[in-house]
Amino acid sequence: MLNGIPERIICITEETTELLYLLGESDRIIGITGYTERPSYAKKEKPIVSSFISGNLKKIVSLNPDLVIGFSDIQSQIAKDLIELGINVLITNQRSIFEILENMKMISALVGKYKEGSELVNKFSIELELLKNKSENLKSKPRIFFQEWNEPIISGIHWVSEAINYAGGIDIFENLRDGKLAFQRIVTKDDVLQKNPHAIIGSWCGKKVDYEWIRSQTGWSDICALKNNNLFEIDSSIILQPGPALFLEGIPKLKSIIENVSY
Repeated sequence: MLNGIPERIICITEETTELLYLLGESDRIIGITGYTERPSYAKKEKPIVSSFISGNLKKIVSLNPDLVIGFSDIQSQIAKDLIELGINVLITNQRSIFEILENMKMISALVGKYKEGSELVNKFSIELELLKNKSENLKSKPRIFFQEWNEPIISGIHWVSEAINYAGGIDIFENLRDGKLAFQRIVTKDDVLQKNPHAIIGSWCGKKVDYEWIRSQTGWSDICALKNNNLFEIDSSIILQPGPALFLEGIPKLKSIIENVSY
């Protein structure tokens, strides 16, 4: 660490890697997660030291990091293991769009790029405000069921629920968005049936959406989404990662889908 700024950073979560590359600070990164997608060449340049919930502790220690950065309570065990080995660890737990943007500014400040990070956040904020204004002026909006998992059925995390609103839709389970843990957003098949969404948008946390599973659920054939074949999928790397990809690709993709929902 030089002048209080970490020089050797390991990112065990994808969005931090993406942000540091955007800030021109990729030289600080000495290890990444195998789930890294952005930038596409990062995995060719940086050693892979972890998955999402586990890591190669021996390899991480051997790289002598100043700081390991992760995300989510799900990474609590790997964080604990690293702390016990004397490694500095920062785990963030952002859930709302506001928290995501503030976290981006914090990480930017950690590497001496607060100004650049704030400019990036301001750009995203302006784009969101424009989307919000357009959404508020819509005469009608489709009801959207965003599905994160199938068994059990899990509805969208807080920032996805917000993103649906920005993109011109209505999240049918907005009342569950404050549930920070996945089990707090579990819904039943009957819940979905009663809400009768105009569209179902799936992003099943690392596995492909099984449309046949959706079509086979008892009673769901009567849902507007299935009657009009409004079944969609979004890559989890652009919608379930709380970082730049959400704003650069995830929300625009969500908007494109919602605009094409027939109802």
